[in-house]
Amino acid sequence: MTATPSDSQIAVIAETYRLLGDPTRLRVLLACLSQPIAVGDIAKAVAASPSLVSHHLRLLRGARLVRGTRRNKQVFYAAADDHIARMLADMIEHVMEEHGPGEAEDDRDT
Repeated sequence: MTATPSDSQIAVIAETYRLLGDPTRLRVLLACLSQPIAVGDIAKAVAASPSLVSHHLRLLRGARLVRGTRRNKQVFYAAADDHIARMLADMIEHVMEEHGPGEAEDDRDT
């Protein structure tokens, strides 16, 4: 079993999930999972302006969710580490699970 996080660690986790609550920001992070990608390519992938993508990347970098690597005049972004990629992969798998017979998708009794 993992150790219980401290109050400050819980605050960081809550802030991370708050950041990921924005659909565009989440799409930006997902675009960075498979390989390092430039801002312009992220913008095309998520159908957002490069300036909006840059804003989201700044927030994601501040939360240590992505890291940027400069190549010539471009910065390529990738997930900061495997923890981030695994967390998102697990969440994607969770929401794509099929519900069994009699199991309501919106079952509030559990």
